[in-house]
Amino acid sequence: MIFVTGPLFAGKQRFICDMLGWSEEEFCRKAVRDVQELAGNTQDLTELADRLSGFDVVIATEIGGGIVPLDPRERETRERAGRLACLLAERAETVIRVCCGLPQILKGELPCVSN
Repeated sequence: MIFVTGPLFAGKQRFICDMLGWSEEEFCRKAVRDVQELAGNTQDLTELADRLSGFDVVIATEIGGGIVPLDPRERETRERAGRLACLLAERAETVIRVCCGLPQILKGELPCVSN
């Protein structure tokens, strides 16, 4: 599994589709994005990470930067999203952070894709 993270609107999905030569349709079948939104709605993050790691590509938007929310529920959701990202990074063969459309390999290497 390839885990991709980075800021909102940083080009994560476009980078993956370009790198792997995927169409939008292929992306929808083989990948899942915005998984940070699932973290607040599940009790067991480990089980969620196990399920998500069955996809070829998992994309999460970083939500841990900036001002810490005053609302305790928002802080908890943010914390759980960060914990989920850590669990996914552990399971991933490759971890990539994309910022401004530029990839930074954090773990593993880019997959070889033959056309």
